[in-house]
Amino acid sequence: MASLNTLRTKFGVVLSIIIAFALLAFILSLKTEMGFSGNDPRVGVIDGEKINYSEYYDQYEQIKAQNNVQESDEQQSAMLANAVWQSLIAKYVYTPGFERLGLRVTESERMAMASGQQPSQTFYNAFTDPRTGQYSVDAINQFLAQAETNPQAAQMWSQLNEQACMEREMQKFFGLIKGGVYVNSLEVAQGVKGANETFSGKWIGKKFASVPDSLVSVSSSDLKAYYNSHKDQFKQTPSRTLSYVVFEVSPTDDDLLALEKNAAEVGRNFAVAEDVKAFVRGNRNGHVAENYVTAAQLSDEEAKALMAGEMYGPVLKNNEWTMARVLDSKVAPDSIGIRHIVLPYTQEALADSLLTVARQGGDFAALASQYSVYDATAANGGDVGVLPFSSFTGEFVEKLAGVKTGDIVKIASGDAIQLMQIYRTGKPTKHLQVASITYPVEASAATRRDIHNQAGSFMVNAKGSSEAFADAASEAAVTPRVATLTQGDRTIRGLDDSRDVARWAYGAKKGDVSEIFSVGKDYVIAMLTDIDDDDYASLQKVAAQVRAQVLRDKKYDYILNELSGSTLDEQAKSLGSEVGDFSGVAYGAFYIDGIGVEPRLVGAIASSEKGALSAPVKGLSGLYIFQVDDIQTSEKQTAEGEKVRAQAMAEGMAQQFALPAVQQMADIQDLRGKYF
Repeated sequence: MASLNTLRTKFGVVLSIIIAFALLAFILSLKTEMGFSGNDPRVGVIDGEKINYSEYYDQYEQIKAQNNVQESDEQQSAMLANAVWQSLIAKYVYTPGFERLGLRVTESERMAMASGQQPSQTFYNAFTDPRTGQYSVDAINQFLAQAETNPQAAQMWSQLNEQACMEREMQKFFGLIKGGVYVNSLEVAQGVKGANETFSGKWIGKKFASVPDSLVSVSSSDLKAYYNSHKDQFKQTPSRTLSYVVFEVSPTDDDLLALEKNAAEVGRNFAVAEDVKAFVRGNRNGHVAENYVTAAQLSDEEAKALMAGEMYGPVLKNNEWTMARVLDSKVAPDSIGIRHIVLPYTQEALADSLLTVARQGGDFAALASQYSVYDATAANGGDVGVLPFSSFTGEFVEKLAGVKTGDIVKIASGDAIQLMQIYRTGKPTKHLQVASITYPVEASAATRRDIHNQAGSFMVNAKGSSEAFADAASEAAVTPRVATLTQGDRTIRGLDDSRDVARWAYGAKKGDVSEIFSVGKDYVIAMLTDIDDDDYASLQKVAAQVRAQVLRDKKYDYILNELSGSTLDEQAKSLGSEVGDFSGVAYGAFYIDGIGVEPRLVGAIASSEKGALSAPVKGLSGLYIFQVDDIQTSEKQTAEGEKVRAQAMAEGMAQQFALPAVQQMADIQDLRGKYF
């Protein structure tokens, strides 16, 4: 039966589908302005629709509940936030966009998807029988029966249908894209030629790097002219730039000495403690292992001491002071092969009945397939596999320590009862339960306070200007680092646990200096140095890149002016270079031996006639001239084969680039970084 809890778990897959579909932004035009509406701040704009905090938060909580996920870490939180954003894009972009296109899912199509006649990944993920791998219409019927009396189930059914319809509309959209792709006869002929011909000949060239920069002049007008004529290359997303310093919190020599003394004192008391478990649990750095381990699972030093009944440590290991004692020991099989039947804790009577049947010779695998509620193993006759004894804890340790092959045991743990059939036992081996105490080597509270005070002094001195920030950093002996936050980024690249820093940056003004942030074990202070909301990166921002391109063009012209002669040898002499050979160059190549990656040169060679001296070719790294001496023709590709290949590639590329192309039409403003 498809329970609500099971469906909620499976709905996590549907969440991934939402994220995948979110790449499509079918937007005709977007226009709005940044602002606030009363006390409900704006967190974004989608297709002209202002997304306020309250709407986003409601959607956030709804999707979190639907998928039974928690923000256990920054990665989980980011994935959830992204799913929410994409669901809003679906609401304001996909649905109205498909309506304008006339892409709709009829009621008969929806019924066909639900019944399995029309495959739907959404329904398949939710209603597949895990035992058979087959789509189960019965599971849908059972779930709909729940939905009649359970509002939460009814809501989830509605959401599944919405997602299935969106999936179907997306398929239709991609069908339109695919149907518009056509490979003509000229493309096929060119493809056959490119696949079947290889070229050999001679070449000369001169690298741009061989021309000193001092021999060409690059003016500001040259840079501006190149920038204006290539402006589309510099389109950008709104961003904020910040400079930040990190005050690293590391233990001092006094801290290290104090830690060593403390570890030694605790070690002396630990060694003579009669109640080991109570002593360890009374120490905030203590840990009692739930599982039992063998000597092979310990380091050589640990195994030597603990197997002999002695205390291990205190010893400095992996930047921690570590000590351990044996709490308990058992001789148990090193591995156990198990089949099991899992039942709810409320079915004690059924468990006892099945235990009796199994011990009297009943087919355990058949019983597991019929009665076990754990679908993952029930389909296999309850076979869990062969597990090491060290993987078991709690009640399982006590029940399985002395088992023999053929035993069947009953174990109640948590909210389940398990019947376990032992079909294999390994070699009897001594296992230890270890109690340990570890003291990480870290700065003391006094050291942290001193470094925090240093950060506080820096913060005061750094205010006012970028120069003041740099001077304060120099005085504090910390190195400023630069980071750029692109609209939508939630953290600073290269700085772990930096969500708070990013949130501050989105709300700061240029020149602001932040408070002291605790980032991991360290302290961070930042200054917002730039806010760039322009559609294109400024010439100043990309000056180095533009200058490199202008230099290349100027050096090409310089080399071209040096070029003279009517033969390859004469031209090589004029450039001070030698004639080289090339062979096996095909249209689809990207690399030429002795030259490197030069796609423009490859294209020129593959389109040349035999014996003709080429015009100069401006490559990525130099000027080249060549002469094709031989063209070899093979029958690697036929016209029919090329047509199939080219059509498949064209369809794939059209679908791949359709989504980014449509997204480029959008002006979606993602302003969530200040709040989420």
